Amino acid sequence: MSNMAAKNPLETQVKDVKMIGPRRAEQLARLKLYTVHDLLYHFPREYMDRSQLISPFDRHSGEIVTVLGKVISSQENKTRKKLTITKAVMECTRGVFYAVWFNQFHIKKLLKPGTRLYISGKLNNSFGNHEIQVQDYEIITGDSDSIHAGRIVPVYPSTSGVSQRMLRTFVHAALEQWYLSYREFLPRRLLDKEGLMVLPEALKQVHFPDTRALAEQARRRFIFEELFLFQLQLALLRRNIMRVKKKHSYGVISELINKYIAGLGFSLTAAQSRVVDEIMTDMDSPYPMNRLLQGDVGSGKTVVAVLTLLRAVENGLQGALMAPTEVLAEQHYLSLNRSLSPLGVQVALLSGGMPVKERRALLEQIATGKISIIVGTQALLQGDVEFKKLAVVIIDEQHRFGVRQRASLQEKGVYPDLLIMTATPIPRTLSMTVYGDLDISVIDALPPGRQPVRTYYVAPGELPRVFIFVARQVAEGRQAYVVCPLVEESEKLDLQAAVDLYQQLVEGELRGCRVALLHGRMKRSEKELVMQQFRAGQVDVLVSTTVIEVGVDVPNASVMVIVDADRFGLAQLHQLRGRVGRGGGQAHCILSARLRSREAAERIKAMKASQDGFYLAEKDLQIRGPGDMAGVRQSGMPEFRLANIIRDRDLLRSARRWAMALISKDPELRAGEYHLLRLTLERYNKENSNFYHIG
Repeated sequence: MSNMAAKNPLETQVKDVKMIGPRRAEQLARLKLYTVHDLLYHFPREYMDRSQLISPFDRHSGEIVTVLGKVISSQENKTRKKLTITKAVMECTRGVFYAVWFNQFHIKKLLKPGTRLYISGKLNNSFGNHEIQVQDYEIITGDSDSIHAGRIVPVYPSTSGVSQRMLRTFVHAALEQWYLSYREFLPRRLLDKEGLMVLPEALKQVHFPDTRALAEQARRRFIFEELFLFQLQLALLRRNIMRVKKKHSYGVISELINKYIAGLGFSLTAAQSRVVDEIMTDMDSPYPMNRLLQGDVGSGKTVVAVLTLLRAVENGLQGALMAPTEVLAEQHYLSLNRSLSPLGVQVALLSGGMPVKERRALLEQIATGKISIIVGTQALLQGDVEFKKLAVVIIDEQHRFGVRQRASLQEKGVYPDLLIMTATPIPRTLSMTVYGDLDISVIDALPPGRQPVRTYYVAPGELPRVFIFVARQVAEGRQAYVVCPLVEESEKLDLQAAVDLYQQLVEGELRGCRVALLHGRMKRSEKELVMQQFRAGQVDVLVSTTVIEVGVDVPNASVMVIVDADRFGLAQLHQLRGRVGRGGGQAHCILSARLRSREAAERIKAMKASQDGFYLAEKDLQIRGPGDMAGVRQSGMPEFRLANIIRDRDLLRSARRWAMALISKDPELRAGEYHLLRLTLERYNKENSNFYHIG
């Protein structure tokens, strides 16, 4: 053991590892590997079993083989296509074969006759010759064990300029120097109960396992470790919120709420009533409400939000409604103002483009309490916005904000009751992970009379027939959306395609209709005018590239045509479908796509099979994985090194149980046995500061 082992691997720079140095350290920085700890926690993405030597004479072309051979001779040829081919004649116990390297300029001088080496690569048998296209190799010396062949070999996430051989060599050197510096921080009882490998041994076995089984045991330990730390932080976050008493309280539900319900013209569904009861119970608590309200498209979340805001207003307090976009904020404002101004409730919109004088006057009204309900975007959290008696904050489409922004409300010294709404149904596995600091309510039933939207798939060549159907719907007095994809990587191409489609429709199948185009490059005032005209029925068909899936409410719209539907996620497709059929009557969603991948075909099949957003959310998670799902990436959730919350859901549940029990028993982690765990948590919190805010 080197005397370097006494140093802290968390602080030791990778350049101090044997054989790395400053130049290699710069290359490793591209993989975000700055310290020895980063290097040792850079886990293999897979393993290759090179423990069994295979004769090239017993295998078929295309197979991957590992062979032990001795160099007889070698030669190097440069082709006209700037390709250097190095070919070695090799001898093994069964005869002669060839090893081939491409553009490995240094290899020729290593291939001296008599040199013994392990070779791994793809076998190519042709014209009686057995040739291996080399993927990896290791020259055998008498004084060291092989780490590249003759064993189970790790394969790491890599980048250009950093080869697998380099990574294995560096990790192996770091392990030899530092693995005994790691002391176990997970409680002994937890390790025993969960059957987890202790940390130093796990580090050795995850990188250079003796057997496949030991590699899996080591990986299981690190999967549990990161899920456990994640859940500990959520448990601490929840505890910190719950230990601060809010500064406001409410009286009994009275006249204002009852007047609003009476004016709705319909009764609340059983699901809405249940959720309202849960919210009102939270609001009566001395501690701030922190509740996530999930509801499928059209389930009636807005009514629940208004009732929550009115509970504050009728007690002389203020409420705020935050939306992710200016368009959605304006829609919320218009809707609230329309329904609440007859009740004498003052509602205001704080928008980003307001004139300075107008904004200053509005801020003064908010600060003096003259405005009861304030609607806006994230701008409501800015420093110059001061409330007199803010009691309730409702955040629409939470996945656009994230835990860190939720915490900024507390940084302002306000501990409001917080209700977070999402129309993107979140699978329970994800809810438990991303929203572990929140209580969860679900509106799991649609209002009576709402018909399922008929969903169809058509090939792109059938679109002219689809637009003829749209024209017929318009002739019957209905409206329609035509949505085109827009992604950053091909924004100009997508935008041009949308403009071309708009022109084609205006001059072709929809020439008798009033058609408007909406896209992200338009001025805010232009976008608002188009949406206003569409809502007012002055536009029959809206061709849009912008994300209109959330919050757009035009009850008369009966058709949703989605072009290139294979480029949308399943949750997004479901949200778009939810924009039609909101005013009763039969609605239609037509998905046009080239099904170029299995995933695209699965999404279309799922959309046709189900209207249930929670079922579709689970399917989306299975198809795309947790890292790509809407609501996860935006939330700032830490990227797990090894864990997959779908595959590892059982370990996630165990980690959550242990975390909740531990924080309940010793919330400060003051017991001596938790000293190292507390230090590890502090580091973990710093590494993930964009997600957590632990006070």
